[in-house]
Amino acid sequence: MSGIPHDHYEPKTGFEKWLNVRLPIVGLVYDTLMIPTPKNLNWMWIWGIVLAFCLVMQIITGVILAMHYTPHVDLAFSSIEHIMRNVNGGHMLRYMHANGAALFFFAVYMHIFRGLYYGSYKAPREVTWIIGMLIYLAMMATAFMGYVLPWGQMSFWGATVITGLFGAIPVVGESIQAWLLGGPAVENATLNRFFSLHYLLPFVIAALVAIHIWAFHTTGNSNPTGVEVRRGSKEEAAKDTLPFWPYFVMKDLFALMVILAIFFAVIGFMPNYLGHPDNYIEANPLSTPAHIVPEWFFLPFYAILRAFTADVWAVQFVDWITFGVVDAKFFGVLAMFGAIAVMALVPWLDTSSVRSGRFRPMFKMFFALFAIDFIVLMWVGARDTDFPHDWISLIASTYWFAYFLIILPLLGVIEKPDQPPATIEDDFNAHYGHASSDADAK
Repeated sequence: MSGIPHDHYEPKTGFEKWLNVRLPIVGLVYDTLMIPTPKNLNWMWIWGIVLAFCLVMQIITGVILAMHYTPHVDLAFSSIEHIMRNVNGGHMLRYMHANGAALFFFAVYMHIFRGLYYGSYKAPREVTWIIGMLIYLAMMATAFMGYVLPWGQMSFWGATVITGLFGAIPVVGESIQAWLLGGPAVENATLNRFFSLHYLLPFVIAALVAIHIWAFHTTGNSNPTGVEVRRGSKEEAAKDTLPFWPYFVMKDLFALMVILAIFFAVIGFMPNYLGHPDNYIEANPLSTPAHIVPEWFFLPFYAILRAFTADVWAVQFVDWITFGVVDAKFFGVLAMFGAIAVMALVPWLDTSSVRSGRFRPMFKMFFALFAIDFIVLMWVGARDTDFPHDWISLIASTYWFAYFLIILPLLGVIEKPDQPPATIEDDFNAHYGHASSDADAK
């Protein structure tokens, strides 16, 4: 549990003492709910409960849908129609699951960008950040495999394009691609493998989430100032914190209710808004769609993948110095995965001694451009590769890497940050006025 001094669970009744010796589950729940939490957390800290809700919802709806789904190329598409038309509440379950994935990724992007802005990845929370990025990668793999299961046109051709990327890896690429597909092309073996992994990976994500929560309960929560909770004594810590229950639990639940109101409005009135029309046509290996477009949450990295063509001088240079080993296709694959890798390495790329972006004037400007850059990549990822979209994607992709590899390291050297408050209590009082803590009242 957290290193912040606080009251721990003490069993009172004979049964509680008996159970606590054998299985301290009540103490674990108590210490989780009563963990001291920085009192100045703003509304950007509500995405954790949204993500937890999405994970539970996706697992429950996914398990029920799996009871009625048939992972066979001749039956998969019709089994989806069976779920929609004949299973009691099947259409609702499917729409909750499909749109739940979109909400899941929207919440995780908000969660990640909040961490990038407030420096939640800085020491001592580097491991927490890395575990979070592993969760994100597992989410991407799960979502990709789930997108193949309806066996529509976009499912089939999306799987063909994305799995084809592994074939670009020198020497071992074709073997990896064949192993992943279960054969030379996207077929029944592919669908069975993807169904199996799509069912399994959410439970892996749940395990990683438990480790993620354990990690930040060990280091304590970050907060908008980046100033750590005072740990000298329980009285000092109480001036900077409030118990997670009831203060932040009720705040998170209120935010969750607002978000779910919007979520169920989308399900009720526009459930297919985020779906591609071609995916409501059964997969046909002989008919290629005019534009193969992945789900919206993959679009930024899809744009980076397509940005580095054989005409780009950097690609030509790398191709030349590697004697053709890293061609344009492989370069694009490296760029796509590299875009995620540099985000995972940000604890060591950001050299600033100040944690929170609130006190970094130059950082704010570059971070705003980075957020816009993400949206531009998402937009251009859904467009064709003709001019000017090819130039836009290349410029936006270049800024993505420049932000992490050049701008963040340099800002730590040249930027003159503002002075953060001395304590979390000072920041809280500056925003909300002086409020006596429980410790003061005692």
